[in-house]
Amino acid sequence: MRAAVLMGIEQFEIKEVPAPDIVHDTDVLIRVGTIGVCGSDVHYYTSGRIGSQIVQFPFIIGHEAAGTVERTGNRVTRVKPGQRIAIDPTVSCGHCDQCKAGRENTCRELRFLGCPRQLEGCLCEHIVLHEKCCFPIQGSMTFEQATLSEPLAIGVYSVERSMLPVNANVAILGVGPIGMSVFHVLRTTNVGSVYVTDKIDDRLTFSKLLKPKWSGNPDRTDVVKEISDIEPLLMDVVYECSGNEEAFGQAVQLLKPGGTFVIVGITEADEVPFPIHELRRKEITIVNIRRQVHCTQKAIDLLARRQVNMDSMATHHFPLEETQKAFDLVANYRDGVMKAIISVD
Repeated sequence: MRAAVLMGIEQFEIKEVPAPDIVHDTDVLIRVGTIGVCGSDVHYYTSGRIGSQIVQFPFIIGHEAAGTVERTGNRVTRVKPGQRIAIDPTVSCGHCDQCKAGRENTCRELRFLGCPRQLEGCLCEHIVLHEKCCFPIQGSMTFEQATLSEPLAIGVYSVERSMLPVNANVAILGVGPIGMSVFHVLRTTNVGSVYVTDKIDDRLTFSKLLKPKWSGNPDRTDVVKEISDIEPLLMDVVYECSGNEEAFGQAVQLLKPGGTFVIVGITEADEVPFPIHELRRKEITIVNIRRQVHCTQKAIDLLARRQVNMDSMATHHFPLEETQKAFDLVANYRDGVMKAIISVD
C-alpha cells in the first residue's frame, strides 16, 4: 500500500509498504479516506519528538482520520464492511487500573496512532484497529467532518473537565484547531464572555466567526492588561491551547481567585515555569488534558445535529502525494491555514 513515511526531520517520502491485516477477532481493517494534520504531528515532523516520545525513522505518523470498513474480525459487532466511520486513535487495554476507573486516556498500556513505540499512524491507505476505535457516521456526514470530530472531542473533554460555571467568563489562549474546538463547544453552553489571544492574526480573524468579546495578539499588546481592564474581576476559566510557555504565566495572571487553569496545548519544552506564589495565593485549580476519553461519540453527535459546524476549519486540502507540502504549510503557519486535510483517494 502507499504511505507517506516520515524519513527524517521535515522529510516525507511516498513509499510502498506492507499492508496491515486482521490478526485478532476484534480487529477492523479500514481503508483510510482523509487525515487531518495535527499540531502534535507537526512536533514529530519538525523536531522528531514530544518529550520522551522520540521518533525512530522511518515512521508513519498521523492520528486524525476517517475511512471505510473493508473487513472485520469474526467477533466484531460494532461495525460492518462498507460502513463509513470516524476513528478514535486511542487503543486502551481495558483491564488496567486506569481503564477500570474509566480513564482509558491514561491507560497503563495505551497505544496511540502515530505515536513512537506505540502504533504507526494513518498517513497511508489502510490501517487495522480494534473495533472500539470505530464510530459509524451518518450518510450525510463527510469524511472531512468525521476527521474533525477528533480535535472536537478534545474540545468536548476540555470543557467537561473544566466544570464550567454558568455564565463563566473565560479566555482561550491560542485559537488554532484545538482552541477553536474548545470555542465551538463553549458556544453550546451557557458561557459568559469569551476572550481569545493568538500570535497569528489570521487565526484571530478566523475566531471572530464565533464572536469573542475581545481578541488580541500578545506580541503586540499586553493581553493581561487589556482583558483585566474590561473584566477587573478576571476569568473563571482559562484554556491554554497554544503550547507557548509564555501563555502559562498569562493564564495565571488572568484567573480570578479560585479559578481554573486548563492546560490543553502541548509545549515543546520539557519544563515550564509558573508564577508559583500567585498560583498559590489565588488557589488556582490546574486541570491537565490528556487527549480525551468517552467524547468521540459526543463530538460526532454535535456535528451530526449541526450544533457545531466546523466545516470552515478545513482550510486546505492535499492528496497523499503532497503530504510534505501540507506539513510545510502547517508548520510555518502559511496562507491562513487552520486545518490541512490530506485525502488518500
